Amino acid sequence: MQVLEQQPWLSLLPPVLAIILAIRTKQVYISLLFGIWLGWMIVADFNPLTGTLQTIEGLVDVFQDKGSTRTILFSALVGALIIFIQRSGGVNGFIAWINKLLQKYENRQDGSHRIIVQLFAWLTGVLVFVESSISCLTVGTLYRPIFDKLKIPREKLAYIADSSSAPASILIPFNAWGAFIMGLLVKEGFDNPFGTLFQAAAYNFYPMLALIIVVIIIMTKKDFGPMKKAEVRAKETGKLLADGAKPMVSDALTAVAPIEGVKPKAFNMIIPIATMVFMMPIMLSFTGWEATGLSNPNATGFSKIFYSIGAGSGSTSVLVAVIVAILVSMVLYKAQRILGIKEMVELTLKGISEMMPLALLMLFAFAIGNICKELGTGPYVAEVSRAWLSPGLVPFIVFLVSCFIAFSTGTSWGTFAIMIAIAVPMAKAMDAHVYMTIAAALGGGVFGDHCSPISDTSIISSMASASDHIDHVRTQMPYAMVGGLITAIAYLLMGVL
Repeated sequence: MQVLEQQPWLSLLPPVLAIILAIRTKQVYISLLFGIWLGWMIVADFNPLTGTLQTIEGLVDVFQDKGSTRTILFSALVGALIIFIQRSGGVNGFIAWINKLLQKYENRQDGSHRIIVQLFAWLTGVLVFVESSISCLTVGTLYRPIFDKLKIPREKLAYIADSSSAPASILIPFNAWGAFIMGLLVKEGFDNPFGTLFQAAAYNFYPMLALIIVVIIIMTKKDFGPMKKAEVRAKETGKLLADGAKPMVSDALTAVAPIEGVKPKAFNMIIPIATMVFMMPIMLSFTGWEATGLSNPNATGFSKIFYSIGAGSGSTSVLVAVIVAILVSMVLYKAQRILGIKEMVELTLKGISEMMPLALLMLFAFAIGNICKELGTGPYVAEVSRAWLSPGLVPFIVFLVSCFIAFSTGTSWGTFAIMIAIAVPMAKAMDAHVYMTIAAALGGGVFGDHCSPISDTSIISSMASASDHIDHVRTQMPYAMVGGLITAIAYLLMGVL
């Protein structure tokens, strides 16, 4: 790594070029693979043979991390759950139930029906704040058939799913997000990390704006940028996807017909999805219970449950949650004599096979994250930016740097870990506004994550909504940019005035 030691700016090239290529070419797999290869080439001092061999080993090494492996397995098993709820008639039953609730709006000429459905989707994403990936998955899976019927473009569904997940999860921190951030705050010397996080939430403008902008766009029907073109296309031509688009989920998974003669029932979808959602905090608490007893022996009752959620394994919890949901759906459908054991096994394998493109994409996303760590991309950016900071501008600069790190690496949590460790001590030393600085680091992480095509939540939103991934990123970015710009201006003015 002699070349990197002499020219540390090279650590920026792999993620930045991967992102540029993905946006320009729409070939996200090739773009990510190129970024991974370039990163290992830098590590190998541009030795082609060594760099290529290390690239292969880097992809294999992803599976050495149990958390990454569990996440990839979860992504594959989600296909089985999606295909189950469609084949059982649960999706059609849910559509009928929602349509019944919205009948009084259906004949209105003002588009109330479309507005209410989109608001329902937004509200669902906010309520499932327990985990951002589960939120994206739930909204995309539940509302895709309804959006399709109303000729609302898939890009809009992906945007609503993505923009109501992470913002809600970070503003309502009774989940792994809150626990993770509080763990970082404890390391920085805060005796009451829970209170600190809530005080910082008052200055966490971007997540608030992200949620508000979704509602404004829905209520006013004033789409702009690429999303406006998508809306016009869907309304005028009925095309839910752009010409040449490649949805993250194949038609074989999204167009599964329910069994003939079976009465569609909404609970055949609601029960499996609700099982997955409620199993998440239960498993987080279970997997973190013992660790909480060791690290916080005085914690009791609700506080112990809360801290155990933070100490729990998110990847284990997600994987177990989807497995339990699949098992519950099997028992549910078998009891109603909808599906037999043989057909359920076949559907499980079919669902997994259809999710292989997503699993591959997750593999590449984890691999590029690993090479970014190897190159020290995040710490380099943070270290360079430290020289620019002055007390009044600390939150503003921290927000910008956090945005860039999250955008380049595709991870908000990784950004939190890097920036809080640097920004909090700096804010204290320079007598800057500590709570606002914490909020800036958190909000910047969420913003960059929203705009990045290698973000896991963006990938899952595209997958659950069966949208072209790059089209999702392109249509969502202008809305995220509005929220990000307003946030940056707010931090700048509050720092100057």
